[in-house]
Amino acid sequence: MLSDGQEFVCLPAAQDHKRIGDNDTGKNTGGMGAYAPAPIVTPKLFEEIKNRVIYPVVSTLAKRNATFIGCLYAGLIITDEGPKVIEFNCRFGDPETQVVLPVIRGDFLNLLYTAATGKIDKAAVDYNGGSSVCVVAASEGYPDSYKKGFEIKGLDELPADIIVYHAGTKEDNGKIYTEGGRVLGVTSFIPDFNLMLAKDKAYKALEKIKFENIYFRKDIADKAFK
Repeated sequence: MLSDGQEFVCLPAAQDHKRIGDNDTGKNTGGMGAYAPAPIVTPKLFEEIKNRVIYPVVSTLAKRNATFIGCLYAGLIITDEGPKVIEFNCRFGDPETQVVLPVIRGDFLNLLYTAATGKIDKAAVDYNGGSSVCVVAASEGYPDSYKKGFEIKGLDELPADIIVYHAGTKEDNGKIYTEGGRVLGVTSFIPDFNLMLAKDKAYKALEKIKFENIYFRKDIADKAFK
């Protein structure tokens, strides 16, 4: 969500995958992948989230002379009693943002600028009808101890429409090496609402990427199909 302190714009909902293992097993991480839009957030639920979560926060802070201007990321859980807040972050989530940005169209810079200058342009961006899936390629052992310094190969073999976000890498003499726990965010985009195809596209791209001790979840976006 972006706010100018009074009005706000909500971007498409994304689903993160925090656990290290398939089927949400193992330790929590910074995020092993994400997809957008999240089908669990129906138009009706989206309005409920705006009315029960976002609007009360923005309006209450304004009334308390603590006007919030900027990005507020709401981490939610959907329960039988409706949406409940797990956390708020005053920044864009990672890897959620990596799948949200591909599925919006318009002038994102204008959205940021108008929010910052006090009169947010609520028509600056909207959902473009597409789907995006991001799969994190991590170092085996993460989120505990892991080895690094392995050359990453295959990046030059990826299709032009695959987005690769470098999270834990370094460049040395023209070669790319692993330098962190979460190494790459391999992200696909499909111009239609078809998360199955978006998932397939992301994993096919990931097959071309090689480095020693590579690890990734194999079930990113499967929640959307249930």
